[in-house]
Amino acid sequence: MALYEVTDDGLAERAPGAFSALGMYERADLQRLIAADPKVLGEDLLVIAEEFGGWEDANRRIDILALDRDGRLVVIELKRTDSGGHMELQALRYAAMVSSMSIDEAAAAYAKYWADKRPNDEIDARAEIATFLEVDGSGDPDLSTDVRIMLVSAGFGREITTAVLWLNRFEGMDIRCIRLVPYELDGRVLIDIQQLIPLPEAGDYQVRLQRKDTARERAARSDGRDFSRYHVIVDGVELPDQNKRNAMLLMVKKLVERGAPLAEIKSLMKPRQLKVLPGVTTDPEEVRRLLAEQEPTLDLPRYFTDDPLVDTSEARTYVLIRMWGLNTEQTLSRLASMFPATKVTFRVADSD
Repeated sequence: MALYEVTDDGLAERAPGAFSALGMYERADLQRLIAADPKVLGEDLLVIAEEFGGWEDANRRIDILALDRDGRLVVIELKRTDSGGHMELQALRYAAMVSSMSIDEAAAAYAKYWADKRPNDEIDARAEIATFLEVDGSGDPDLSTDVRIMLVSAGFGREITTAVLWLNRFEGMDIRCIRLVPYELDGRVLIDIQQLIPLPEAGDYQVRLQRKDTARERAARSDGRDFSRYHVIVDGVELPDQNKRNAMLLMVKKLVERGAPLAEIKSLMKPRQLKVLPGVTTDPEEVRRLLAEQEPTLDLPRYFTDDPLVDTSEARTYVLIRMWGLNTEQTLSRLASMFPATKVTFRVADSD
């Protein structure tokens, strides 16, 4: 989404800048600002360390290490680039390294962090952590073995987002992608902070989805059937529930209507799931003829040949497969997460 300034003549678009061009650095600026006010990342966090490297290899350091209200460690990795580099791999290594951290080690890290920031102030680090975690006076704070990850960057490449979406399918994984977009306006620097993955309004739902998906996969393996239905949601308005194949078609149609490029949608699917034909046609017979010429052995009834999707700008026609199985929810979730500006998402329909 773009940033616009209201003027006497209407709306004037303000182009985003680059942190490098604005003279802002990862550690000296972004890390310092976020550590001072971690709530800008969307929740209440207690920063217990910066540049944490409590292991033998001193070259490996976590940009920011924090605690959330549930006692889980949060690894926060920062990049000022538009691609994010390989930050997800780096963060996964760090998360593994701190997963066994004890409350004593966390308190020691927090005490050192506080001493470096305010050498003249003395605190009881363990008590401060207990207060943050809302542990009563008779209790002792304890840390969860689950470690969360927050990737904070000016942008994220397709490799990172694909990896994060896949990793978040597994129960216990909580990886978030938060984008920082800088703007310069009249000599001031403004930063637009947006959580891209998971969509903020879908975060709790996706946790439930992981659990439901695991149970559904087990059930489907046992009897080979899965009759799940889905609601496509547009601008918060829930459309009537559909079976898997029709939900996928409706989801793609709504995304295209709201500006999602079909070529990008195709890149999120397996090659067989969304076929592409040269030229623009909405005639079912012509679509079937072109598909048969392109792939003579293709099983045409398996595709929505009566509902082709056209891209007039690229002069191409796309045809979606009708056969959707256990990967339906992951594909729907991936589509919703990759195009948040469309405000098209979904939910699993309630069972009768």
